[in-house]
Amino acid sequence: MAHLRVRAERKARLVGKFARGLLKTSHPLLVHIIPTRRCNIDCGYCNEYDKVSQPVATEVMLTRIAHLARLQTSVVAFSGGEPLLHPDLDDLIRGIRSHGMMAGLITNGYLLSPKRIVALNEAGLDFLQISIDNVEPDEVSKKSLRLLDKKLLWLRDYGLFDVNINSVVGGGITNPEDARTITRRARELGFSTSIGIIHDGSGHLKPLGAPERRVFDEVSREISGTWQVVKNLYSGIRGFQDNLAEGKPNAWRCRAGARYLYVCEDGLVHYCSQQRSYPGTPLSEYTINDIKREFLTPKACAPFCTVGCVHRVSMMDFWRAPQSDLVPPGNAAAREASSPSGM
Repeated sequence: MAHLRVRAERKARLVGKFARGLLKTSHPLLVHIIPTRRCNIDCGYCNEYDKVSQPVATEVMLTRIAHLARLQTSVVAFSGGEPLLHPDLDDLIRGIRSHGMMAGLITNGYLLSPKRIVALNEAGLDFLQISIDNVEPDEVSKKSLRLLDKKLLWLRDYGLFDVNINSVVGGGITNPEDARTITRRARELGFSTSIGIIHDGSGHLKPLGAPERRVFDEVSREISGTWQVVKNLYSGIRGFQDNLAEGKPNAWRCRAGARYLYVCEDGLVHYCSQQRSYPGTPLSEYTINDIKREFLTPKACAPFCTVGCVHRVSMMDFWRAPQSDLVPPGNAAAREASSPSGM
C-alpha cells in the first residue's frame, strides 16, 4: 500500500510540473547538480569524475538548491562523480523536497544497501537512475550487471522511488549484446529502461558498427513498446538517437541553459556535462533573463549531442519559438564547439 500511495502522490506532482512547463517557458524543467566530483570507480569513457575532490559543503549546496527554487525549477537531480559519496546527501534531498521541487539521483549503484535505500525513501527521493554498461566488468566499465544485480533486487524490495536502468552501446563497450540482457533483467524487476549511445573518453561520438546498431534498434523497439510508454514516457523519448547511431546530425532546438541546467561543483551553470564553461555563470547570479536568453540561443554543438536528458527536456518546447542566430557575445565561444562530439 505504501508503494501505491507514494507513487500516486508522485505522479500527481509530476503531472502538475508538466502542465506548468507547457504553460510557462521561463523556468528550468531539469537541473543536474554536482555535490562531489569524486567517484569510487573509474570507467574508460567517463570524463566527469576525479579521485581527489572533497564534497561540496552542505550549507553551500543548500544555498544553491534554494536559488534553484527561486528560479522555479521543477526537478533537481544529483549527478557526479558519485553523489552517494556526499555525507549529507539525504539532507540535500530533503532540501529539494522542502522547496516543492522533485528530487532525482544518478548513481553507479555500488554504495546502495537496504539501509541506504530506506534512508533515500525517508528523505523523499523521487527518481533514481543507474547506467549499467556490461554484464561483466572490464577495462572500459566497472558498472556491470553481475556486480549490481543484488543492488537491483534491493531496489525492487525496498525502494519507494521510481527506478530507471539505462543500458548503453558505443564508447568502446565490448559486447553490445549486454544491453539486451541488462534491459530484460531490469524489466523483469519492474523498472523502466532506456538505452543510450555514449561518447568515448575524449567526448567524441562515433557511428555504431553493425552489431551495435542491431542491438540498439532491437532494444529501442522494446523500449518504445506500449508497456514502456506507460511505465516511463520520459525514457521512451529516443528518436533523436537514430541519426546519432549513423553518425549523422540532428536538427533540433536545444534549450540547455534554460530548460536544462548543469551546475558543477564550483557552482557554475553550464549547458551540460560535455560543454562545461558555457555560459559559465555563477548560479547565484543566474536569473530569469539568463533563462530567456538561452532559451532562444542556438547551440552549435547540438547536431551531434548525445546527452539524452537535454534532448528529452527540450522536446517539451520543440514547437515553440525558433532560436536566433543573433547570439549574445558571451555565447560566441559555444559556436566554435561545433563538432561530432557528445555534448
